[in-house]
Amino acid sequence: MWTAIYIAINRIQAEKMKDLLCTEGILANTRATGVASLNGDGAYEILVLESEANEANEIICKNVVMKKLVKS
Repeated sequence: MWTAIYIAINRIQAEKMKDLLCTEGILANTRATGVASLNGDGAYEILVLESEANEANEIICKNVVMKKLVKS
């Protein structure tokens, strides 16, 4: 089952996050939420398999939070 682990502010940030996770061997997907689902510009959920959620969170913390990989 897919679970949301991160909310990106736009599609570009979401794709960067997805690519990062996939590079690390985590199966990831994105899904538009709210206004983004109507016009394509807005928040996107980063989804991973529930069994990989903890590892995905560690990767995000290490690469995004600590290194500021994804800018707002």
